[in-house]
Amino acid sequence: QVRLVESGGGLVQTGGSLRLSCAASGSTFSGVAIAWYRQAPGKQREFVARIGSNGNTAYADSVKGRFTIARDNAENTVYLQMNSLKSEDTAVYYCGVFRSPYWGQGTQVTVSS
Repeated sequence: QVRLVESGGGLVQTGGSLRLSCAASGSTFSGVAIAWYRQAPGKQREFVARIGSNGNTAYADSVKGRFTIARDNAENTVYLQMNSLKSEDTAVYYCGVFRSPYWGQGTQVTVSS
């Protein structure tokens, strides 16, 4: 079983930056892909970014060039650096083991204009 805890959310102005963290427990962390998803009020959860066990990354078109996902296997942590934030980035951000039922509780990101 894997437990994931997100942190780093908050309120930021348009154009600002935040770094989200996803801390995971479990000895298999380094061997799994971790993804970030987000869900805005009244909308479906959508894919944001993913990082594989080999470090390969993938991004949604809406965040490409602004967000960067990275992992520190020694710390069992995945990061999501978010720059040039827009109001449409406002959502609850969730991290999870890709294609698994293991997800965190989410962290709120609010971008004010």
